[in-house]
Amino acid sequence: MLYLTRLLWLLSCLVYVVNGQAEAAAEFFGRHGSSHTNNWAVLVCASRYWFNYRHMSNALGMYRTVKRLGIPDSNIILMLADDAACNPRNKYPGCVYSSSAKTLDLYGDNIEVDYRGYEVTVENFLRVLTGRVESSVPRSKRLLTDDRSNVFIYMTGHGGNEFLKFQDNEEISAFDIADAVAQMWEKKRYNELFFMIDTCQANSMYSKFYSPNVLATGSSVVHENSYSHENDRDIGVAVIDSYTHYVLQFMEGINKTSQATMQDLFDTYDPDKINSHPGVRSDLFPRSLRDALVTDFFGGVSQAEILPPLDAPQPFADQASTSRPEAHILSNDDADAPASHTENITDFDELAALDSEMFRAAIAQARDSALGTPLTREARAWAASAIVLSLVGWIASRK
Repeated sequence: MLYLTRLLWLLSCLVYVVNGQAEAAAEFFGRHGSSHTNNWAVLVCASRYWFNYRHMSNALGMYRTVKRLGIPDSNIILMLADDAACNPRNKYPGCVYSSSAKTLDLYGDNIEVDYRGYEVTVENFLRVLTGRVESSVPRSKRLLTDDRSNVFIYMTGHGGNEFLKFQDNEEISAFDIADAVAQMWEKKRYNELFFMIDTCQANSMYSKFYSPNVLATGSSVVHENSYSHENDRDIGVAVIDSYTHYVLQFMEGINKTSQATMQDLFDTYDPDKINSHPGVRSDLFPRSLRDALVTDFFGGVSQAEILPPLDAPQPFADQASTSRPEAHILSNDDADAPASHTENITDFDELAALDSEMFRAAIAQARDSALGTPLTREARAWAASAIVLSLVGWIASRK
């Protein structure tokens, strides 16, 4: 009976510690504006042919931005319908520039194109979003998101009222994209989704959205064209669209720790400069635009909590060490002596005699940190070891 009582006491200590950690974790995630834990980007240039050079430049400009702000290539799906960098008419082989000054090569040496040329189709785009891909498709071509993922979708090309052309061969409609996003929500493939599109009559492409947690913006209203920003006489084509140029110009002032909000981005929209009237749809988005950071979608900033140094004095350390001098607690200095630690926990009577004040002190500190102080971690290790050994002893006694 005494043995069972000790076992129940140890179990209650462990449950208390675990509950404290769960509450700390819930508090940690709850105090942030966005509860996402990872970021993904799907960047689509839907146009072929040399004269659509600017659309490839648009997509590559976004690609460079999200990588600079922390989203790794493994979390970026880049779809380029043509390869202007290797086009025979390109005077600067292997390079793509977004300005006639040619100060920045957007193609560079560090680029991973996931879907290229004729792989860029409406079907493949929808399969990427919904996750309905063939088993032979490699992980690098899949959108491996979950319900904690913030997803940024950027599209550029030629379009019209509620459609966007893919390679001048097929079209995707506003209904297609809206239904794909709905499937993503039903399958828990995103936490929040930001949709941006640069094309003629772009704002019509997000008019059919009906899924929760979606924020959308476009370059032009219905019956309005979206124009290029700059021509390069050396290569004879426009090198970037006006809307994307000014968005990227704003993004150049953003870093990984920036507190700029989505409202700050939208406030920079100037129809006189862009030569069209960009739009924003936020009725499906639950948060205020002033609370949503730009890096919530463009960045890959992980949430983290700052813990005190391991050698910082602990308020309960003296109490725990003086409560029972004969009770041995493994400290940082004992890390190289696992054998002696094991010898101290093999005696069940000595283990059961440990002062409960030590555990109470550790539990009290567990609520101050999502990971726990060193004393907390030691107490949890002791409790877990005690339970395992108690169960082993009980089984042995039954035999």
